Amino acid sequence: MNEYILVAVAWPYANGYAHLGHIAGAYLPADIFARYQRLRGNRVLMVSGSDSHGTPVTFEADREGIHPRELFTRYHQAFLQSFRSLGLSFDLFTHTDTENHRRISQDIFLKLRDEELIFKKAGPQLYCEHDQRFLPDRYVYGKCPVCGFPNARGDQCQNCDSVLDALDLGDPQCKLARPGDPPHKVVVRESEHFYLDLPAEGGPLLAWFEQQSALWRANVSRFAHNYVANGLQPRAITRDIDWGVPVPVEGWEDKRLYVWFEAVIGYLSASVEWSKNTGQPEAWKQWWYNPDAHAYYFIGKDNIPFHAIIWPAMLLGVKSLYDTQDGRTLNLPYDIPSNEFMNLEGRKFSKGERWAVWLPDALARYDADPLRYYLTAIAPETRDSNWDWSDFLRRNNDELVGTWGNLPNRVLTFAYRNFDRQVPQPGELDETDRAILKRVETAFAPIGELIAQTHFREALAEAIAVARDANKYLNDRAPWQEIKTDRARAATTLYVALRAVDSLKILLYPFLPFSAQSLHEQLGYDDNLIGEFETPTFSEDSAQHEALVYRDLGSGERWQPSALCPGQKLREPRPLFKKLDVKIVEEEKARLGR
Repeated sequence: MNEYILVAVAWPYANGYAHLGHIAGAYLPADIFARYQRLRGNRVLMVSGSDSHGTPVTFEADREGIHPRELFTRYHQAFLQSFRSLGLSFDLFTHTDTENHRRISQDIFLKLRDEELIFKKAGPQLYCEHDQRFLPDRYVYGKCPVCGFPNARGDQCQNCDSVLDALDLGDPQCKLARPGDPPHKVVVRESEHFYLDLPAEGGPLLAWFEQQSALWRANVSRFAHNYVANGLQPRAITRDIDWGVPVPVEGWEDKRLYVWFEAVIGYLSASVEWSKNTGQPEAWKQWWYNPDAHAYYFIGKDNIPFHAIIWPAMLLGVKSLYDTQDGRTLNLPYDIPSNEFMNLEGRKFSKGERWAVWLPDALARYDADPLRYYLTAIAPETRDSNWDWSDFLRRNNDELVGTWGNLPNRVLTFAYRNFDRQVPQPGELDETDRAILKRVETAFAPIGELIAQTHFREALAEAIAVARDANKYLNDRAPWQEIKTDRARAATTLYVALRAVDSLKILLYPFLPFSAQSLHEQLGYDDNLIGEFETPTFSEDSAQHEALVYRDLGSGERWQPSALCPGQKLREPRPLFKKLDVKIVEEEKARLGR
């Protein structure tokens, strides 16, 4: 196919470990999609990185009494290790505290100012008299003006997901007050800031939005339409803080670009960084200026307004950047596959209450593919879902091990032991043999279409349904009985079953890459199906930073049925998955809240 596909993944705040709710929301869906597109022979660029400058980072650093860079570096390193272990195939996972990101963010700021889409305005802002500082949105909490939730954040209510202005909170409080301390007095003071003039871009933005949003998931379109219905308002793009991207204007040295403004620029800056690091300084333009390229933004639902409205407005305002060809404009989002939230044992994930399953902990106790399987099987694609440890156990043992894992293990073990460790030579295929092969082969198109449309949960369910049918074929044929009276018939059955298993390996690869690679090797193939991961150190001027890089080793169309040949040497079979003990349920529940 050779299409250009940008997979842009939400930038996690580097103020704590990733938990399984984060993975279900954006990161695993993006990886499934990217792996499928690579199998189709498309040119995929999957980028993201640690958000180093958000107020969650500075707030946590203040709480620990350390510099924000020390804090974000700690968690950035944790992201690199965990994401690699989970198999998240970023072409580049970087961070926002790079010279490259600072330069591009500042260039976009200046370009928007040149287009007269940024203006200065003095306005009211919350100020803490105790700490003698203006309060960024995340340093404030109070009553949500929309739903009345008493502990809403200053930027967005975590109860109703409304995007807020901290000044609209009822009874605003400063989060810098430690437990047991009297409340820090919050007052309103004037502060001058730059604003993005969203109303000035209303015409082109809303025309694009009305046309494009028809392609999006209903929850994304509905959420974004509600934001538009409330009327586009100018948004501040600078803040009174000393950590972040400096404002490139003389006299503004004590302010920084607002994190929501510069973080979304990371999709572009990471693309440019990837191009530079791979020795192709102009390559990024194939994904950002090519009118036939498609950009998919994988995010959680709390990020919908920023990606469906504000980032497109910025791109429309900039028009072009670092390009000399007249008329070429930066590509806008094609699709925004935003998930709902995943709860944990019926409750919202909560860092403060330690109600979470942290990704490093989960990977220390379980293999990556069982986690990926369950997260996809319960993916919150259209509504909130729930991680339930009893259900995780059941699905692992009954579906992953029982339905899928046992099938290749039984077929490979029997062929390996009884047919000279190679794919048997078949006789003439009968109607039943041809039917199961057709069932598997015809599954590629609909499952591929479901993945392309970002319906991952349904695609996985269909692949497992194919595995059930292959199991039925094997059980009905019973080659362990056939071989007693008709060795040639048993050879044909095993050949057909091995072809089915080989095809299922590809159908399940986007979801279960590690076990797919293991099965690939057991079937006698020598190439690396999963690709290679690296964590290189890149140099920027006088600074260095580590990143996660994935290199796909395949080429061309690989999303196709098996072409397994008789006589191919098999390797010694080994189980793809482990059956879990029922005791893990109570053990995991006991860990919650501790």
